[in-house]
Amino acid sequence: MREIKEALAHRPSLRLYLLSLSRRKKRALQVTADVLLVWVTLWLAFFLRLDNLALIEPFSGHAWLFVLAPVLTIPMFVRFGLYRAVLRYAGLQAIMAIVRAMAAASVLLAVFIYLHGQPQALVPRSIPVLYWMVGTLLVGGLRLSMRHYFSNLPFGLRALVFPGSTPDAAKGDERKRVAIYGAGASGNQLLMALQSSREMRAVAFIDDEASLANRYVGGLKIYAPNDLPTLLLETRAQEVLLAIPSATRLRRNEIVEQFRALSLPVRTIPGIADLATGKVTVKNVRDISIDDLLGRDVVQPDGDLLGKCIRGQVVMVTGAGGSIGSELCRQIMHNGARTLILFEHAEFNLYTIEAELKALARTLAVAPQVVPILGSVRSTTLLYAVMSSWKVDTIYHAAAYKHVPMVEQNIAEGLRNNLYGTLKAAQAALRAGVRNFVLISTDKAVRPTNVMGGTKRLAELVLQALAAEQAPVLYRDTLPQPAQNRTRFTMVRFGNVLGSSGSVIPLFYEQIRKGGPITVTHPEITRYFMTIPEAAQLVIQAGSMGLGGDVFVLDMGEPVKIAQLAQKMIFLSGLSLRSKTTPAGDIAITYTGLRPGEKLYEELLIGDNVEPTQHCMIMRANERSIGWEELKAILDELYAAMGRHDYERIRELFLQAVDGYTPDEKIVDWTRRRLAPGKVAARLIVPPAAAERNAS
Repeated sequence: MREIKEALAHRPSLRLYLLSLSRRKKRALQVTADVLLVWVTLWLAFFLRLDNLALIEPFSGHAWLFVLAPVLTIPMFVRFGLYRAVLRYAGLQAIMAIVRAMAAASVLLAVFIYLHGQPQALVPRSIPVLYWMVGTLLVGGLRLSMRHYFSNLPFGLRALVFPGSTPDAAKGDERKRVAIYGAGASGNQLLMALQSSREMRAVAFIDDEASLANRYVGGLKIYAPNDLPTLLLETRAQEVLLAIPSATRLRRNEIVEQFRALSLPVRTIPGIADLATGKVTVKNVRDISIDDLLGRDVVQPDGDLLGKCIRGQVVMVTGAGGSIGSELCRQIMHNGARTLILFEHAEFNLYTIEAELKALARTLAVAPQVVPILGSVRSTTLLYAVMSSWKVDTIYHAAAYKHVPMVEQNIAEGLRNNLYGTLKAAQAALRAGVRNFVLISTDKAVRPTNVMGGTKRLAELVLQALAAEQAPVLYRDTLPQPAQNRTRFTMVRFGNVLGSSGSVIPLFYEQIRKGGPITVTHPEITRYFMTIPEAAQLVIQAGSMGLGGDVFVLDMGEPVKIAQLAQKMIFLSGLSLRSKTTPAGDIAITYTGLRPGEKLYEELLIGDNVEPTQHCMIMRANERSIGWEELKAILDELYAAMGRHDYERIRELFLQAVDGYTPDEKIVDWTRRRLAPGKVAARLIVPPAAAERNAS
């Protein structure tokens, strides 16, 4: 109100004057106007009914009626809330209130005419009906006119200073000019929400429906997608808001690419249900999520497969505080587990996921008991104690070191955690009689160039070997051997997940927030991507289909170039790419070179021997495995080599056991560097076939 009065002092106008009045004065004006309209309405009702206007005597025989009409009608307006509504936002509800208020007033008027009518001043019986019809038109018309009169002044001071402006040519209106893609229900609701926005102003619609082109909705012209240059010329739109919630990810990707050529940022609206319930507002219009732009739609999960190894069971997740582990826990909570055991070695991660799941449990009709266990997968004793005492049915083993350069520089720790940690967890599961053991593997286990991928492939080989043994076998374990092998081992292999720890997506967002540059290792580097919830659901479903020793691979869609992903993120942030051709751009991309052990391209299969499963996005890979006795000898040698920090021997063993392992020329382990400071590079031990692959 203070801003309106200040604007009025600088530039007087009737609109500004009316807006600056107190609420009491505004209501007095409304009541006065309505009393006048009531009299006009009653006179028009007589005018429409009678042929002889001389019979209408408002100041003599019919004076009582002209006094009675506002006495009956104005209280009905108060009763139906007409004076509580804000005129400049009057809509369908206000019109319906006017219809009901006038109907009630007309009924009362008819009753009084019937009871107190005077012979010398007869009132036709149709007068109350005409009074209702005419009154609705006049009172409703006044309010709609006032809404239109003030519609250019929703909140901002600048629009108040220039009262003669229109939405298409509002001088001084510095709100962002936006075009709405989608002229359907969502687009129209977005348009209504934008009418009260201080930040954005809708200037046009865009819609794929050819029959809508050049038509108008809500006073805005609808443009066809192939007429975008004309739209920019006529409306000077600065941004596009996507209001087509039914569009597939592939279609959204196509739309974004259309506007990318025109340097127009594209953002999407929250769910209309959230807008309606007030959970979010137009201020929450967000940048399009990168997971919407990967060109692949999420396949709905199979409910039977999701619940097969979870519903009514005791489920344990190792690495429960990590990106995949925590999402697995959320999915397990929703699928009816009896007890959920969170096994995590990082105290803060365990505290965080436990607090989140306990809050989630309060919203569920039936929630599992949540048990947080602080410990490491290197402790067979602790693992066995937990599994046996809680009688665990299913284990999802997500605990692993996943950061490629970090494991490359700490080889022994990577082996202890990823390989021997998996082995110890599997041994504990065998002894405790756990029925299902699902290993979360990675595409980096396929023809790896790094230690992390090598350790994950060795972990797969361990489970394959254990699954192939008729009787359970134990390695470096002094506890009694179980009588029979009840554990079904399954491995699920997939690529990168969006938003996980170490993922490029959060890193790129942070670099954009700081003004750049975005760092990419190589212009041609590509990766498979999947959302965390989708990956967790597919892991659970794949684990339910295992027969023992299965390696499942997930359909990750088409690989994505990381450089193109970075460009899209810049574009969707409303910024431009800085390059040699566009030096005035906002954010640059710099290439830092491949890191130790990093591959240009990732794969999901070692060979081509793959078969489909009952789920369209899950395949079963048939790959070479190693028998337990042969693998046991390799594990013994690896263990001994770790003890003496013999990383050259570790590399030899990787080359022997892991198909397609092609390491970098140098061993970059930090401990080895300190133990052998005089050596600049390690001796490369590569078989001829691997050497040829490196050369190519």
